[in-house]
Amino acid sequence: MPRRIVDLSVPLRAGIKSDPPWALPKIDYHDHKMTAPPIAEYFGISLDQLPEGNYAAREQVQISTHAGTHLDSPYHFFPRQDERLVPGGRLSMRIDEVPLDWCFQPGVKLDFRHLPDGYTVQPEDVQRELARIGHTLQPLEIVVVNTAAGARYGEDDYVDVGCGMGKAATLWLLEQGVRLTGTDAWSWDVPFSVTKQRLAEGASPEIIWEGHRAGREIGYCHIEKLHNLEALPPDGFMVACFPVKVHQGSAGWTRAVAIFQD
Repeated sequence: MPRRIVDLSVPLRAGIKSDPPWALPKIDYHDHKMTAPPIAEYFGISLDQLPEGNYAAREQVQISTHAGTHLDSPYHFFPRQDERLVPGGRLSMRIDEVPLDWCFQPGVKLDFRHLPDGYTVQPEDVQRELARIGHTLQPLEIVVVNTAAGARYGEDDYVDVGCGMGKAATLWLLEQGVRLTGTDAWSWDVPFSVTKQRLAEGASPEIIWEGHRAGREIGYCHIEKLHNLEALPPDGFMVACFPVKVHQGSAGWTRAVAIFQD
């Protein structure tokens, strides 16, 4: 059957406001001319013996596993997971232990672009949106959240815009059998700047990273910095988001895509 693939990933790029300053990636580009002298010296030949004095283009990259579009493992959230399911919980899965079956499933998009920046999404918001699109969640479906942040990637305010998923909303999804979610925002939670302001106004520290912390009760993964979610319908597509197999890592980069059978 004819197949159409929609890219849901951002390019890994330096020099833009994709992360807070302490987490920005660094990429050094080495073109064909730059790499020619050392390889000529290694082989004991002259530069003019290489095709037009060229060798190989390559990049030297310094990045976090949480740069670019990436998949977070339960280990990123807390040392233990599934405390609601198993007495005492179990050790959290790292990225090289995440079931690959979680990473290739039917997708569902929740459109929360209309919600204000810093809004904490609650279970009733999720339920209302599912009713609007006429979808009943099935176990292992991949739920992606389209926020106002998606259109701001690379802009100065990217890490500070968009709604975030609260603990109660995240747990409600997990109770339906969902095990992998995603967002086009910098974080699954509300922006850190909003959390900091609420703490200054007297909020409980329990709001820090509350959506992530849901994984302590029921283990799950989520994708951050998705892209192009506005191009997706509410459902009727597959999501593929296999992570790079970083040994014992808390996350792995992924080229997330939506697959349509036309």
